Amino acid sequence: MKHHINFTVNGDDYSLAVDPWRTLNELLREDLNLTGTKLGCGTGDCGACTVMVDGRTVSSCLTLAVSINGKSVTTVEGLAPSGEELHPIQEAFIKTGAIQCGFCTAGMELSALHLLNNNPEPTEKEIRSGLSGNLCRCTGYNQIVEAISVAAEQIRDSEPEKEER
Repeated sequence: MKHHINFTVNGDDYSLAVDPWRTLNELLREDLNLTGTKLGCGTGDCGACTVMVDGRTVSSCLTLAVSINGKSVTTVEGLAPSGEELHPIQEAFIKTGAIQCGFCTAGMELSALHLLNNNPEPTEKEIRSGLSGNLCRCTGYNQIVEAISVAAEQIRDSEPEKEER
């Protein structure tokens, strides 16, 4: 028996009937055609399927679609403020060569977003810890760590000056 769920993805509201065993990854890729979120291992070990649900990172391959009822999901497609402009994390990944085959990139970028939302000035050790659930077979991680450092600086530099009180 299908369950009716209401949820938001990247700022858009949806209402769907889903089977209780269907994963969030399947819902995003097959029902909403948001294919930026990849399916890697299917066991929550690789991080390729990482998305944010209500501001927390989750493995979409392990998250049941029914569990997002009433919640807000952010995928890699929701990072960029427009189709014309990339998010600073995406720009930094390109600039530093942190994208090679690209399979892990969406999950890495969502993990980076979560990290920077909670720690705008992370150390290299904190960045590496923040990426601990994401695997990359191409880059060796150095470019990814550099990209997140560059993005953190760019985000801090773009924030409006705070008035002293």
